[in-house]
Amino acid sequence: MDTLKKLPDAEFEIMKVVWANEPPITTNIIMEQLGRQKEWRAQTLISLLLRLVERGFLRTEKNGKERTYFPLVMRDEYLQFETGSFMEKVHENSFVSLVNMLYNGKKLKDKDLDELMKWMKERRE
Repeated sequence: MDTLKKLPDAEFEIMKVVWANEPPITTNIIMEQLGRQKEWRAQTLISLLLRLVERGFLRTEKNGKERTYFPLVMRDEYLQFETGSFMEKVHENSFVSLVNMLYNGKKLKDKDLDELMKWMKERRE
């Protein structure tokens, strides 16, 4: 896939289920794990899956009456794209800005800061 695009929330939720399961995945599996929780009808899920196929995130095959789906974009690839886009748009690629915002917003605990310091020391070595 040449360029990734941000997924709408509903499609991202479906991709999280796809990534959490061994391919291929069926509509029934996704419905069991997500559809009932979201109170989606089967047709809603099928429409969202079709959009993911059209966007190049999934490949589909028909096996009898059932369709199976295979991820074309891996979880880490998408998360790297999404995180990079967020960092660029919101924090102008400043890691310090991100950490400062999390710290000021009380989202980081001392344990988190300790882990971050350890991570930074390991990267420098």
